[in-house]
Amino acid sequence: MKFKTLLYKKEKSLLIVYLNRPEKLNAFNQLMLHELLEVFEEVDREDSIHALIISGSGKAFCAGADLSAGKNTFNSEFNNSRDYKESFNRDSGGILALRMYRCLKPILIACNGVSAGVGATLQLPADIRIASSETKFTFPFAKRGIAPDACSSWFLPKIVGISKALEWSYSGELIDADTAYKAGLVSYLVEHNDLMKFTKKIAQKLIADSSQVSVALTRQMMWTLSNTDSPYESHKIDSQIIESRGTSTDAFEGVESFLEKRKAKFPNKISKDMPSIFPWSINEFDKK
Repeated sequence: MKFKTLLYKKEKSLLIVYLNRPEKLNAFNQLMLHELLEVFEEVDREDSIHALIISGSGKAFCAGADLSAGKNTFNSEFNNSRDYKESFNRDSGGILALRMYRCLKPILIACNGVSAGVGATLQLPADIRIASSETKFTFPFAKRGIAPDACSSWFLPKIVGISKALEWSYSGELIDADTAYKAGLVSYLVEHNDLMKFTKKIAQKLIADSSQVSVALTRQMMWTLSNTDSPYESHKIDSQIIESRGTSTDAFEGVESFLEKRKAKFPNKISKDMPSIFPWSINEFDKK
């Protein structure tokens, strides 16, 4: 993979990606969108990648949308996101958020600095957000005369509750790291110089002893089935997945390794061993 707006490196089973426009505080543009989408395709396709960490180069995570087009910014940003099967232009931040939502690997954010607008909302579909003590967030959409992007009207209330989501979105106030942590926007708050080391440690904890297929299924089950109309809907899908995994070679290895008091070596791979029920829900956008 060769990118103009991203840097990346692979460390064992972790892929670490940095938003890399430091001279623009890593402002989000169409090229960054398409390069991030390419990253997520590679993450899902490559069995040797078990988790993804996203951070920012320099002193910012992402200062929001690139405003170099001035007052036409929010018209020009849609030039490359037209879906001709729809009667509307799709929000570019939302395209990224939905791709993150259906990712098969754990996503962690190592938030190293200012996160404004889409720089904040693109973090919401991640599984775990870890912030440095220097981080600040803002959701300034109403202050710019626009509206929340990147499906944040769906994600943000689920993370911090509807009242806090509305307060932050109405006001566009600057949210310091401690406030974000207390509200649940971030899971961990660490000293700035310890951010990446700590994030890698958490990522390894998630994947070190677990089946990659089971992790992928768990991610999709937690994100999608928690929004069904009732637990009965969840139960129908849970049951089929449990039946499939219960007869898998991963399950045999999991039991044997436990009884033999050794670390499991799970043989199943996401690329070829996902159960036939997956994916159990395909949105209209995912078909295109």
